[in-house]
Amino acid sequence: MRKRLWVVLIGAVSALLVITAGSANALNPDTLVTVGSPSSPFSANKQNEPAVAIDANHPSVLAAGANDNIDMEACNAGPDNDCPFTEGVGGSGVYFSFDSGTTWTQPTFTGWSARNCVGVPGDSDPVCAPQVGPIGTLPGYFEAGLVSDGDPAVAFGPVFRNGSFSWANGSRLYYANLTSNFPGRSAFNGFEALAVSRIDGPASTGLTNSIVSNQANWKPPVIISKQNSALFSDKEQVWADNASSSPFFGYTYVCSAAFRGVPSRSQPLVVATSTDGGDNWTTHQITPATNNPNSPNGFGRSGCTVRTDSHGVAYVFAYQFAAGTPGNGLQIMSKSVDGGRHWTQAQPIFPATDLCNAFEPSIGRCVEDGIGGARDDLGPSPSVDIANGAPTGTDATNQIVDSWADGRNGLNHERVMFSTSTNGGTSWTSARTIETAGDRGYYAAPAISPNGTDVWVVYNAFTTPFRNDTTSPRNLVGVVKHADVGQGGTVGAFTETHRSPGGDPRGSSQNNLAAEFLGDYVYAAATRTYGAAVWNDTRAAAVCTAINTYRQALHNEALALGAPVADPEEPRGEEEAVHQAFKTQEPDAVAPPVQQVCAGTFGNSDIFGGTYADPTP
Repeated sequence: MRKRLWVVLIGAVSALLVITAGSANALNPDTLVTVGSPSSPFSANKQNEPAVAIDANHPSVLAAGANDNIDMEACNAGPDNDCPFTEGVGGSGVYFSFDSGTTWTQPTFTGWSARNCVGVPGDSDPVCAPQVGPIGTLPGYFEAGLVSDGDPAVAFGPVFRNGSFSWANGSRLYYANLTSNFPGRSAFNGFEALAVSRIDGPASTGLTNSIVSNQANWKPPVIISKQNSALFSDKEQVWADNASSSPFFGYTYVCSAAFRGVPSRSQPLVVATSTDGGDNWTTHQITPATNNPNSPNGFGRSGCTVRTDSHGVAYVFAYQFAAGTPGNGLQIMSKSVDGGRHWTQAQPIFPATDLCNAFEPSIGRCVEDGIGGARDDLGPSPSVDIANGAPTGTDATNQIVDSWADGRNGLNHERVMFSTSTNGGTSWTSARTIETAGDRGYYAAPAISPNGTDVWVVYNAFTTPFRNDTTSPRNLVGVVKHADVGQGGTVGAFTETHRSPGGDPRGSSQNNLAAEFLGDYVYAAATRTYGAAVWNDTRAAAVCTAINTYRQALHNEALALGAPVADPEEPRGEEEAVHQAFKTQEPDAVAPPVQQVCAGTFGNSDIFGGTYADPTP
């Protein structure tokens, strides 16, 4: 999460309802999820990388997570007069809906906060003094000597009590995220660990606002990664086996990429499993650690998804990167039939092409919308869901759906792909494109109803072509589509259920201002009667001319230094890879003072979402 350009650094708004054409049958088609986030200043107004989950036993209850800078200091308020991630301040936002996604709430807790830092933009000696105060991110991390670092993942399962799992015990929310040590503390070894937060609700009502807003109800975060001094954990996803028909009902799984060393040339996928409600975890490596473009194992695996079917079979899917611009990689799958104790060798299920049809040398990342654009590393990663019949499993079809963004047709022709399997991943339908004409797929995620009758897919897309300058407008949308599932698991044609108002992604930003930032994924979930989706949104983000000029200057400077188009030896999926040409020097271009020269809503990227009734019940 801690992003810098020149080095690798490890280390009250109301709910908005916008009804648009094509939104019939929606419960609330277009609503602000990050309702606690301010519209200004940058970077407190920055949110991205959403995740969403529905409580299968209380389907009107939803939880969402996002990278959230709500508690960070204002840009130009710190002693270095820049836009830092304030050291020790968490970035894992958490949000709840108790009315099927009609409205959302963001609890306020207490922790290490820079919301009220002292400092006037432009002062010759501004001061920022974080302190214990209000936070809108996960509670309990400061007290544990930790910092919540984003990459959110959320899932509901049953509560473990008296040695067993039962929905009669209530529902438990699991929130997995990256975590680092609080400055001056050593709670774990290594650069970046994985932690899981948990909170329980009573059996009769599930979670309620009074429960989730009470900090005392949250269990302390648990470090679940098997840490060592060289480990940088990344891109995790969590799932709880939520079908009581499963012999491993209640087991919880977290998959992730384990980067060993910086820069890393060793990076396996690992899965942590808990059989007791998240108190204790065991970790298994499920792929080779090889991180070499000349190896059949490629140069890294990331963007994993984990799910279970009604029989308790656990599935992990991920993307295996390949060298090239773009790289023709593979989606891979591994399975466990014994509750995560053993895993099959990961096998390819699909070829997929990454979105690296354009490379921005000033930040060392692939981009899709234009120079100085937002990175697009994980577009081809398989986002997967299974119709496992939760909460009981009795009406499960166990059909698997997979969706992703693909760059195989080249720049300005990025696609949203979909496929499905009705036999446990043994075979799959031919991948087909489902995006609306004119949409350039960026990130995608599917959800299938527990009884396998309906599929929803959400995706972010650019509707403008690649821009070779920073002055031409760009447009980002969130789109939700629906399809019925017929006999034998045949998924019908997708129709557009919702299209969000557009926004210019140039108004989003990395904290160092050098490029846009939209994160790495979108997310969806479903019940028997509705689908839910969340996406990255820039409709309220103001474009800043001074920032555009700065990003253009950085791009030009990188080219003048002879920066190559791309370095195939650099694993683009690795968090915070920075181009070699800039690792040892500072740029000549100087970042502008944002608060003085930009509108207050510059950087105001949000998470929007919606819930959508089955149009053909």
